[in-house]
Amino acid sequence: MNTLLILLAVAVIFIYFFRKNLKEKFIPNKEKYYTIDDRFNAERKERQNEIDELLSKIGKNGLSDLSPKDKQRLDELSKKTN
Repeated sequence: MNTLLILLAVAVIFIYFFRKNLKEKFIPNKEKYYTIDDRFNAERKERQNEIDELLSKIGKNGLSDLSPKDKQRLDELSKKTN
């Protein structure tokens, strides 16, 4: 019985000291970028996805289907990619 309590106490201490490493291993932070290139590529992909979404609206019903806000956002995004 005493051995079991000692093992349990050691396990609790181990978990306490390595909790950040364990948390990162089992629940990784999705917003974490490893390099500047990774961040740049992720932001570029997000912009491209937003442009694709706006262009698909145009493809369905033409340019008149876009709201003024959508048109403005499309202009902003097209300037950033150039």
